[in-house]
Amino acid sequence: MDEQHGPTPDAIMQLGSGFWGSKTLLSAIELGLFTELAAAGPLDGEALRERLGLHPRSASDFFDALVALGMLRRDGTRYSNTTETEVFLDRAKPSYIGGILEMMNARLYGFWGSLTEGLRTGAPQNESKGGKDVFATLYADPARLAQFAKSMSAISFGAGQAIAAKFPFKDYNTVIDIGCAEGMVPAQIAMAHDHVRGGGFDLPQLEPIFNSFVSGLGLGERLSFMTGDFFADPLPRADVLVMGHILHDWNLEEKRVLLRKAYDALPESGALIVYEAIIDDERRENAFGLLMSLNMLIETPGGFDYTGADCQEWMRETGFRETSVEHLVGPDSMVVGIK
Repeated sequence: MDEQHGPTPDAIMQLGSGFWGSKTLLSAIELGLFTELAAAGPLDGEALRERLGLHPRSASDFFDALVALGMLRRDGTRYSNTTETEVFLDRAKPSYIGGILEMMNARLYGFWGSLTEGLRTGAPQNESKGGKDVFATLYADPARLAQFAKSMSAISFGAGQAIAAKFPFKDYNTVIDIGCAEGMVPAQIAMAHDHVRGGGFDLPQLEPIFNSFVSGLGLGERLSFMTGDFFADPLPRADVLVMGHILHDWNLEEKRVLLRKAYDALPESGALIVYEAIIDDERRENAFGLLMSLNMLIETPGGFDYTGADCQEWMRETGFRETSVEHLVGPDSMVVGIK
């Protein structure tokens, strides 16, 4: 608010037009712009346009919009990455987080155009329209499955490192990630703690993706893949079980089923780590977590995100004797239950 002249519409307009900037960034990632600049160094606008195969009409507006959005630097006519885009949006670097943004661009951007319909009907707005199962659809398409697995690695990289640093793994020897995708989280834990062994549990289509990823990190002898369906099969036994970006996919009854199955699989004093964009208890601050819950409306028949207090209550109802919530990184926190 302008104290001299009263309220202004600036914040409303910025939020309402926010998809302009979002799609500009997503298109830049799709085009490989940041990877190109990371490899070639600063480039003149015309040279960059030609490398990306863009039409002359709007290329300079596109590049300069990215400058104004803080995603590129420009010195005269030469463009270069910012410190952040150099580290996180170069596909050649292990720190690349673009996988989740690539999936947002390829899938979610279009589906979110039907948010109003979803709010009115309570029904998913993605590939599952018409009664299809979204996960069955994703897992049946190797290209989409690979993209999905990489997106899960991108969104889990920072959280995995934080879990490895903040949870007392010195007191535990084995860890299994339930719904592991590529295996980013157990890989981060294993790299930080030489004594820890374990792996991941997921549907069989993920096995070659998991094995390739962990082998590439030199962890093939310490981390292995276990095939199963976490609703149809018992969960594997380990000192620590991890569920990351899993519980929010399911309705409350299904959440409780998964918590019970984890409790049954753990030894006495074993730990369950649930992590995702846990909503703050007052539901006022973690906008990403609340928007992720809307994304579960778009993506799933009954999924929703939740507060740390919610998850602790469900854990205690399941039988966990100790529960706690700890912030990890960005919007992510972990809820820990001790059996």
